Amino acid sequence: MTKVFKVGLVGCGHIAETYFRAHKYFNNFKIVKCADINYVASKKCASLYNIKALSVNNLLNDKEIEIILNLTIPKAHYEVSKKALLHNKHVYTEKPMAINVENAKELLKIAKRKNLYIGNAPDTFLGGGNQKAKELIERNFIGKINLGNMIFAYPGIQSYHPNPEPWFAKKEGGPAIDMGPYYLTALVNLLGPAKQVWGSLMKSKKKRRIGIGPKKGKLIKVNCPTTYLGTIFFKNNSIIRFTLSFDVVAHHRNHIELYGEEGSIIVPDPNMFGGSVYVSKKLGGTWKEYKTDKMPLGKINIRQKSLRANEASINANYRGVGLSEMAYCIKNKKKHRCNGELSLHVLDIIKSIMKAASQKKRVNINTSCKIPKKFNLNEIRKIIK
Repeated sequence: MTKVFKVGLVGCGHIAETYFRAHKYFNNFKIVKCADINYVASKKCASLYNIKALSVNNLLNDKEIEIILNLTIPKAHYEVSKKALLHNKHVYTEKPMAINVENAKELLKIAKRKNLYIGNAPDTFLGGGNQKAKELIERNFIGKINLGNMIFAYPGIQSYHPNPEPWFAKKEGGPAIDMGPYYLTALVNLLGPAKQVWGSLMKSKKKRRIGIGPKKGKLIKVNCPTTYLGTIFFKNNSIIRFTLSFDVVAHHRNHIELYGEEGSIIVPDPNMFGGSVYVSKKLGGTWKEYKTDKMPLGKINIRQKSLRANEASINANYRGVGLSEMAYCIKNKKKHRCNGELSLHVLDIIKSIMKAASQKKRVNINTSCKIPKKFNLNEIRKIIK
């Protein structure tokens, strides 16, 4: 019989809806209580999803709760996760794990000392798109990967988030922290850990205008760089050029392209779960399409816009699978894929990119992690409804 873990949600903001939707797809966790520093927000969330609202401290002390789902703003991730671990709760956190590497390392030490699991978004690399690319790469379809390109370029989070201020704050803001985790986790899943980065940065506007919600039209200050450009050097000797930007109105480039000695591969949007993978093995030849819409975590499940204004009207979105896979691993005493070591390494890459760009020098990556194992069909079937 499947064990259903009772989850306590801390942070009842914009992303919470997506995790409640995950109840429809996964069989081994249930969000049963919620909390927020804004008690009005927690009461609204509790009423909407028919659960109980508590104070943060009461939720952390609740013996019924086994896992804390930490959906607070980035600068609060460390504090809330640390408190949860010290209250003997497993933790699954939205990205990033923390806003500095030292705090993330501390969380890992506490979790290890107390024999608790700590997991972290993004879990999109478990979806059909990235997993199909991983399968083809591991089957040596394009040979040894030497080079590649990665791009996230968008006008900015202020267009779709009702409270975008933290994403433009001095230490926690910018596209590297906001969207870097999706792209960099996807690359680490495909190529393994990184060893060095260098880059440059820019900030194009001093203020941004909120485009949605009750504060629509309000100008907010931009206190961080809004574009990072540079290069990542991986331990397998592949070299990836990257763009992470909140300053681009539109572009027509692929999210991730990897170039091997025997061909090239196009990896679909790492912010989502589905999308086709394309492979070309000949100069001037056609690109062969490998569809993922029949895969359990690749088929379309979103047919209309949700409360998240940036979510495509037709897409595959299975956010919450990382939490579900972690719950399965807790029950079966296995290593989960969205683990703290992976999240720490991705955070280290992000902070190293920011440091390299600001100091105009190459920066070595001091952490590492194991490449996550391919998420096979038998494992997926054990957690999916």
